[in-house]
Amino acid sequence: FNYLDRVNVGFAKLEMLDALQLSETVYGLGAGIFFIGYVTFGVPSNLILHRLGARRWIAIMMMAWGALSACMLFVTTPTEFYVLRFFTGVAEAGFFPGMVLYFTKWFPSHKRGQVMALFMSAIPVSGLLGGPLSGWMLSHFANGQGGMAAWQWLFLLQGLPTVFLGLAALFYLNDGVAQASWLGAHEKAALQEELARDERERPPGATAVHSLRALLLDRHVWMLGFIYFSIKMGAYAINFWLPSIIRELGFEDVGTVGWLSAIPYLFACVFMVIVGRSADRLRERRWHLSAP
Repeated sequence: FNYLDRVNVGFAKLEMLDALQLSETVYGLGAGIFFIGYVTFGVPSNLILHRLGARRWIAIMMMAWGALSACMLFVTTPTEFYVLRFFTGVAEAGFFPGMVLYFTKWFPSHKRGQVMALFMSAIPVSGLLGGPLSGWMLSHFANGQGGMAAWQWLFLLQGLPTVFLGLAALFYLNDGVAQASWLGAHEKAALQEELARDERERPPGATAVHSLRALLLDRHVWMLGFIYFSIKMGAYAINFWLPSIIRELGFEDVGTVGWLSAIPYLFACVFMVIVGRSADRLRERRWHLSAP
């Protein structure tokens, strides 16, 4: 739902631009302005997560971005589009890095490749399921039921479930192993010992950085940032424009566009899990990243 709420604007675009008389330039800027809020508030959001705990802050973020995504149905001008996209980015900023941090409290490093692959497979799953779902919504509500256009229904019906999932997170998540009532004392001790051993066996030089200045001067941070930026620049071009590209190939029916858009994500789902498991099994990371 995080990813679906982030990129469903690509499907809404098929009707939204004509309905509101917005240009491709406005759409491109609105789609991208999300990441200004996302980058700006990523670190502050995770500092709040440390103070409030993962359970509460993840729930608050989910409810906030779900509501903002649903509010996209009220957009009528470019400025409103930009503002809502920006604040949706702000609301989502800490979620993904917060979840990555959350996993370190549960899984030792030799398990994190497959854990992260399973977690991040939600991204292609959102395309695999979200494409046909979005196409169906645009088709089903094409008659303007309830006085709303199909693209407005799309934002509403894909945003509200995230709000309810956020409420569920308050009751379902635990902040760490010690708080997990569903684990027995022996299981808690075994997990905590495994995590403690992992910390003791950390490679020499892999020390924590405790100042923002030191972090910004670390060349590894910039190197990893550039790699991730390059990956995402290609990925989001697909996410935001794939429905439009398919339509321009001659497929006018939005339902067909939805089903065809799911195909790349199907292959991504399978490949991500295979690569993640392979990386853990071989204890190798560099080639498992660089080759794909």
